[in-house]
Amino acid sequence: MEHIRNIAIIAHVDHGKTTLVDSIFKQAGLYRENQTIQDRVMDNNDLERERGITILSKVASVRYKDYKINIVDTPGHADFGGEVERILSMVDGVLLVVDACEGPMPQTRFVLSKAFQNKLKVVVCVNKLDREGSRPLEAYDKTLDLFIDLGADEETLDFSVLYTSGASGFAKTSPDSDESNLQPLFEEIIKTIPAPNVDINSPSLLQVNNLDYSDYLGRMFGGKLLAGSIKVGNRLTQIREGKETSFNVTKLWTYEGLKIQEVEEVKAGEIAMLSGLDNVLISDTICDANHPQELPRIEIEPSTLSMNFYANNSPLSGKDGGKFLTIHKIRERLEKEQSVSVSINIDPDSPSDSVKVYARGELQLSVLIETMRREGYELAISRPEVLFKKEEGKIIEPYEAVTLDLPEESVGPVMEELSRRKGIMLDMGNPINGRSKIEYEIPTRGLIGFRSNYLTLTRGLGIMGSIYLGYKAYAGNVVNRSVGSLISKDPGKITRYAYEDVQERGTLFYPVGTEVYGGMIIGACSRNEDMLVNITKTKAANNIRSANSEATTSLDSYQDFSLEQGLSWLRDDELLEITPQSLRFRKKILDHSERRVSERKSGSVSV
Repeated sequence: MEHIRNIAIIAHVDHGKTTLVDSIFKQAGLYRENQTIQDRVMDNNDLERERGITILSKVASVRYKDYKINIVDTPGHADFGGEVERILSMVDGVLLVVDACEGPMPQTRFVLSKAFQNKLKVVVCVNKLDREGSRPLEAYDKTLDLFIDLGADEETLDFSVLYTSGASGFAKTSPDSDESNLQPLFEEIIKTIPAPNVDINSPSLLQVNNLDYSDYLGRMFGGKLLAGSIKVGNRLTQIREGKETSFNVTKLWTYEGLKIQEVEEVKAGEIAMLSGLDNVLISDTICDANHPQELPRIEIEPSTLSMNFYANNSPLSGKDGGKFLTIHKIRERLEKEQSVSVSINIDPDSPSDSVKVYARGELQLSVLIETMRREGYELAISRPEVLFKKEEGKIIEPYEAVTLDLPEESVGPVMEELSRRKGIMLDMGNPINGRSKIEYEIPTRGLIGFRSNYLTLTRGLGIMGSIYLGYKAYAGNVVNRSVGSLISKDPGKITRYAYEDVQERGTLFYPVGTEVYGGMIIGACSRNEDMLVNITKTKAANNIRSANSEATTSLDSYQDFSLEQGLSWLRDDELLEITPQSLRFRKKILDHSERRVSERKSGSVSV
């Protein structure tokens, strides 16, 4: 085991860790000389490649000299912090990647604090050294300050640092040295990251950190083998909250390059996958059947948001190619997600017609919904809700620390928007190269829907990161939108004649020819009230010619929504209907008469 190194690559989102992993693979000889290689090879999920972020942690390995290095690429976005937390419990050290231009960001603090909690050795890579505007020594100083802020001891403060470029494939011992490949990084990993601290002569012991599923092999599960060895055919015991289940190991795998390789035996210190048991969850203990020993469960940051999932019961249900339409199928799929994700939880007391899901953030929920949509599920989604608590008779709510890097000219509008959302400024740095850096403390409620607004306000040039702070006093009412809804009165298709008339009352969401139904929201009203409109009416056919009959009105462009924008636009009495092909806004109660009765009871009346 002296020749094994288990490392995780951790960083804030978009600091270049997946690209650095690509270069490590290339220089470790994982590819044939003429092999076509796609960028960000570890981001092999469609959504990861489209969004340019890592969502799921993945394991691969490289060989360097006589050493095997198991590498885990982890997400950088705060919403997927649970993925980072489960992975850090099965490695012996981390590569902390810090952008040479931006320095440490909120998620850098989060992942580094988790590495300290797990007592992991740290190698710092100041990355993107060859990027225009890089300030590597300043980034190093800020990283050192971060270590001190997190209470690092003298030994930890004496960390190794390399100056790297994932895109160009080099690691330097100083910003001005002339190394041209990643050999210094490989050498530093071997020297600094310790070999697994395990006992090969003790009974087998493993904690499940990784789950997978194969149509041919069924459930696969694994992690780092903490003690002993496992052979195919061994009798092992699974322990979960004191309950024991025995099983035989049917197959074993270790990671070789980007694939898994079937083996007959695995020894302590190696990261492995095994099969032989179906009902397995993250944090379960797998141990020798004759020496049962339960390990403490992996602790992760608590959920801060909830969302209700409903079956799609609109008049257009099933017309967009959906294969799974019932609440039973939706609940089944969400339970499957809960079994493989440490930070998605289902409320066991959800009513029979819905499923309440708890998660860490808006992005995590939107990724789950988009995945289900692509798998053929049709569903209706409620607005995300923050999880409030009561403490000493007072309401408390979750808060986040937000760091924003944005063009100087966008600072005013962004600060105004954050103030409206109950944000409190903590710090504001001097502008550098036309960009400003500001830090805010804000209720999680205030962040719902802010990301898409922020990109609009900064013309797509703003960078944003957030980290969970904990629960604090209720901040007061946060207005999520100041306009009402335009609601379709009758079913049919949007006509040009009706579009011309209705566009004067607000902004429409769909083009002419779109099929609609009664109770469907077809636009935003210009006033803060809901308005019933006839969007399907046609021009009366008669033989009387009016003076302006030949005049044509230009149509305003309709507003298109992404999934995240749609979720944040909703009000409490509205749902977002999601099908494989469409996103539609609708009222929870479609019938106008029934809706008016409900509104009178609640004290709000539509026009």
